[in-house]
Amino acid sequence: MKNKIIAVILFALAGTASLSAADLTLWYQQPAADSRPMNEALPVGNGRMGALLFGAPGRERISVNESSLWTGGENTAGDYKTMGAYQVLGNVFVNFSDTGNPTDYRRDLDLADALAHVSYTANGVKFQREFFCSHPAEVLAAQFTADKKAACTGSIELADAHNAKIVEEGNRLTATGTLDNGMKFEWQLLVLHEGGSVGLAPGIAGQTNGAQISFSGCDRLTLLIAAGTDYIFDYTKKYHGEDPHARVTAQLDAAAKKSFAGLKAEHIADYQTFFNRVSADFGQSTAAQTALPTDQRKLEAFKTVDPGLEALLFQYGRYLMISCSRPGGLPANLQGLWNDNNSPPWHSDYHANINIQMNYWPVEVANLGECHTPLFDLLASQIPAWRVATATAKDFRLADGSFTKRGFAVRTSHNITGGMGWKWDKTANAWYCQHLWEHYAFGQDKNYLRTVAYPILRETCEFWEDHLKALPNGKLVVPKAWSPEHGPDEDGVTYSQEIVWDLFNNYVKAADALGVDKDYRDQIAALRDRLVTPQVGSWGQLMECMVEKKGTNAIAKSPELDTPNDHHRHTSHLFAVYPGAQISAGKTPELAAAAKVTLDARGIAPDSDVREWSFAWRTALYARLRDAEHAHQMLQQLFSSRNTCINLFGLHPPMQIDGDFGITAGIAEMLVQSQTGEIELLPALPAVWPSGKISGLRARGGYEVGEEWKDGKLVSATIKNISGDGSAKIRYGNLTAELHLERGAQQTLGPDLK
Repeated sequence: MKNKIIAVILFALAGTASLSAADLTLWYQQPAADSRPMNEALPVGNGRMGALLFGAPGRERISVNESSLWTGGENTAGDYKTMGAYQVLGNVFVNFSDTGNPTDYRRDLDLADALAHVSYTANGVKFQREFFCSHPAEVLAAQFTADKKAACTGSIELADAHNAKIVEEGNRLTATGTLDNGMKFEWQLLVLHEGGSVGLAPGIAGQTNGAQISFSGCDRLTLLIAAGTDYIFDYTKKYHGEDPHARVTAQLDAAAKKSFAGLKAEHIADYQTFFNRVSADFGQSTAAQTALPTDQRKLEAFKTVDPGLEALLFQYGRYLMISCSRPGGLPANLQGLWNDNNSPPWHSDYHANINIQMNYWPVEVANLGECHTPLFDLLASQIPAWRVATATAKDFRLADGSFTKRGFAVRTSHNITGGMGWKWDKTANAWYCQHLWEHYAFGQDKNYLRTVAYPILRETCEFWEDHLKALPNGKLVVPKAWSPEHGPDEDGVTYSQEIVWDLFNNYVKAADALGVDKDYRDQIAALRDRLVTPQVGSWGQLMECMVEKKGTNAIAKSPELDTPNDHHRHTSHLFAVYPGAQISAGKTPELAAAAKVTLDARGIAPDSDVREWSFAWRTALYARLRDAEHAHQMLQQLFSSRNTCINLFGLHPPMQIDGDFGITAGIAEMLVQSQTGEIELLPALPAVWPSGKISGLRARGGYEVGEEWKDGKLVSATIKNISGDGSAKIRYGNLTAELHLERGAQQTLGPDLK
């Protein structure tokens, strides 16, 4: 028995090592181009702080970010130009002398350990670099080594992006500054070494001169970087807290007392508590596929199915989420937290008409529920400012001509200090509420529901109770809404109707779960049942508007709206299919069929306006419609040069990150669904994944799911009760089973669900 246990452990370790070395590593044979940082550099992050890594042998570039470094302010007028933008802290450059003509070059990012590496040989010496961004230590760490003593000579530069004051104290550089909006920021660089010297080394170009430190004849060089701002989640204090100097100094001093190996071990252990919850195997890639560097491999994967790279893409979304959205910090923005430009595309803001929501689609099902909480913290901190802006907005005058008295609305874009820009997305408030509900639906934490989610759900219901418009037949519509980013403003747009239905339905469930506000719960249920619901149009499609007609798309200049020739990138009116649950293949088959007609028509035609995030959404939509082959076709589009960068960041273009998160969610929907009150196994398994397995996915109701399949059929499924009430209905095709599990218990089912 003892030998059997040892064998099992060794097998498991061997499997983990194999995945780490191949299917969980992005790798390249050349450095990232300085001119294409967001497309080629490799990202590391600890949820709040991050970096892009370039890997040039002679001059390493580390582009450093801190997620709360923003210009702009409350901006009550909603002027997009003055809303502010996410900023970059700056760059650290590490220059090496005598690199010659490097050979055997490799740059990689290991998702299993959240470590990045660079290695090459120059003048007979093998040089290696290792990078990580530690959440426990709150520092970015980098180490430079060689297989020959005293081989590391050169200089280190700190280049701040905002003309900060830079002070040199021995082996430490400190950059301190204040943005135009009063935000204080600071970042510090500490240089540690073994062998040789650091600082004023005679005869070395680039000796310490305020923003530069030289190193000479070192065996090993370690850089530690810490950063912070005075940002806090507090509207009453205008989002400004304590000066970051003491905090940043303490973080760096504490990290410096530990060895690099100790910091790395601590970092890996922390990261893997999140990442290792889910493993995924979609089948074996060929030796020829795994031999290719990632930039070449992804292009081939667009032509020929590469199941290992598809599993990596699924896990990459999880890696990025862990790296850019941790409890206590800010949520992922349009670029996650990575940015090399103080005027980034779309301000690198929070786009509330699909993009930021898509960022958070995978967190619950992919077992990263804690990563959802930064979004809730940001919402709670912004709502006081949004109430002020909404209360004076002419767009939200009530029927009697008065201004809004209850609740808040959100423009399409917003920052982190109460400011908003561009067009009002009238039902974005309700869409944000879906995330508040989903966190409860998966986790079943009633204290969270009571104290965090429920008050915002109720306030948003009150807003829509005041603003819905009654038609002559008694039905209710959202007045003068818009189907992003497509079509005119008009009453009863399907997108907005579906989102308000979702809000009301979730509120009813929340009130039932807490056993509170019975009268108001019944009132909202009655309003929900009066809403105009999705309609089927003349060519069998799900109508985008309440009244079928042609129109003009002011954004993309499309000649037709809601016709078979409409190939727009947005499918906003399919919200009820995904991420909503109003339409499903099992319970509303006619509406599901109409949704599929629309989805097929939007398509991937050469004249379509489809983007990387569009394909991610369509993967999930087809999965919900139980069309496995089209779901996989959408997934495979993410490997084209048009839709992803060589570092696998989404390419709109330019770069934005929602496609990375959306495809992780879409793949999860192909394998497990739970939106209709059942845990459905392998609802959209494509033929190109004939055999495989996945473990650790989450289902609503508080359950964890693992599955194994062979020849396209379920072999076994394991259901574990994490936080549920003990009763779960399981579905596989036409088979169903009822499970009764105590918390912490699990049960393995065969293909017959027995």
